[in-house]
Amino acid sequence: MKKVLARIKGAQLRSKQRDTAMPPPQPEEPFLAIGDLHGRADLLLELDKMIEENFRGWPVVFLGDYVDRGEESRAVLEMLMPLSSKGSPSVTCLMGNHERMLLDFIENPLQSARRWIQNGGLQTLASFGLSIRLDRLKDEAAMRTTRNQLADAMGTEMIDWLHTRPLSWQSGNIWAVHAGAKPSEPMEVQSSRYLLWGHPRFEHENRQDGKWIVHGHTIVEVPYARKGRIAVDTGAYATGVLTAAAITPGEVSFLQTGAG
Repeated sequence: MKKVLARIKGAQLRSKQRDTAMPPPQPEEPFLAIGDLHGRADLLLELDKMIEENFRGWPVVFLGDYVDRGEESRAVLEMLMPLSSKGSPSVTCLMGNHERMLLDFIENPLQSARRWIQNGGLQTLASFGLSIRLDRLKDEAAMRTTRNQLADAMGTEMIDWLHTRPLSWQSGNIWAVHAGAKPSEPMEVQSSRYLLWGHPRFEHENRQDGKWIVHGHTIVEVPYARKGRIAVDTGAYATGVLTAAAITPGEVSFLQTGAG
């Protein structure tokens, strides 16, 4: 098997977990968790080839943020929509905060336009052949027109698919979420706000229940697995480096595009 595990700054990112404060990750079966895509359909295709060559048959969970910032949001959604969590292997696509912002714009265009546009919505609109005037973000008629144009371009099937994205996925003692979680609360009762936007103590306070959290949302230069957190968002839309964590019992390694 050709080895394509990532090398960053000359160091291979593959190691047994030695964090004695946490039990080792113990998924029910090996799986891959893929970080934020943000409109990089090209990187998704590149990573898919690497997975086919080296991890064929492994379940995959995408950690959200498929749209905005990159130029090919529409293409990414069209590539992901046919995939199924009930297939073999299963593919699960979680919701990210950028999907939530897109849906907020569709549901409440005037109230939600500015936040979405300031966070990469322009690129998503462009991928559907649309544009928006920045000096009219407070114009209710203009925002409603843009919203209707976007809804027509996306179609009900795509909008419904986004609405039904789960917020979390579990395998053994590992939970996959988009952004993070409140360390002191059981994963089963986490607020959607924490799962989509993170929690201020997530990166600084360790969980006490032995659960590992694999997540995107927060860009890191080098992906890592330590103290119960597995971070895989390497800013693909800007860096060209899309990261997947390959998680097996007791071990986490990283697969990347544009690295090594």
